[in-house]
Amino acid sequence: MSGKYIVVFKNSATQEQIEQYAEEVNSGGGEVTARYDTVIKGFAAYLTGSQLQNFQGDDIIDYIEPDHVISIPPPDSAIQ
Repeated sequence: MSGKYIVVFKNSATQEQIEQYAEEVNSGGGEVTARYDTVIKGFAAYLTGSQLQNFQGDDIIDYIEPDHVISIPPPDSAIQ
């Protein structure tokens, strides 16, 4: 299913390998929208259905999660 995902690579992945995947996304009908290289190795991207399917079986990728907004309620002002 196409959509926006966060693609996280294993720690053993090199920056060059991650760049190759990002280029594959951009040239194959998807779009990389953000890159991560501090806490995790990876990127956020709109993936086509075939890109998602191909990446899910790849040994260099740790996991792929749907990208969505998470919100928390404001703190209760009565609790101090």
